Amino acid sequence: MLKKMGEAVARVARKVNETVESGSDTLDLAECKLVAFPIGLYKVLRNVTDQIQLITLANNELKSLTSKFMTTFCQLRELHLEGNFLHRLPNEVSTLQHLKAIDLSRNQFRDFPEQLTTLPALETINLEENDIVDVPVEKLAAMSALRRVNLRFNPLNAEVRAIAPPLIKFDMLVSPEGARPPPP
Repeated sequence: MLKKMGEAVARVARKVNETVESGSDTLDLAECKLVAFPIGLYKVLRNVTDQIQLITLANNELKSLTSKFMTTFCQLRELHLEGNFLHRLPNEVSTLQHLKAIDLSRNQFRDFPEQLTTLPALETINLEENDIVDVPVEKLAAMSALRRVNLRFNPLNAEVRAIAPPLIKFDMLVSPEGARPPPP
């Protein structure tokens, strides 16, 4: 157990050092067994946070993200959070004014994260395989940059399925009612 934890910590350190040393615009911490974004990384990354445009925290064990994460990486264009245990986003997600794509698939959202509807550059929202029943269709319809919302394998209510098509000008992907995701 300790050996595996040590390997995970070493992997995070290696990936962060690669980002800092290369001046990369990408921070990839996917599959690092993270239960939270490590607080110590804010200090290590402080000189490069403005240039980081893509962060991948996919397939970890995150239950939440802090407001500090959102305000520190406010230049993000893409955020990949799929395959975690997230059920909400902090209100400070509204500081991500340049965000174009967010992947929240395979998490535990019961409510559509409405803060996303305030992001002017957002083009793609992926919420596939969550537990979302209701969607703020009118707010999504008002988002001028939005091109695609993936809501497949969510237990959407019949009202959303009925009112969305005439209101929206983007691709809204939904599964047939009662469809189940394929096994992993």
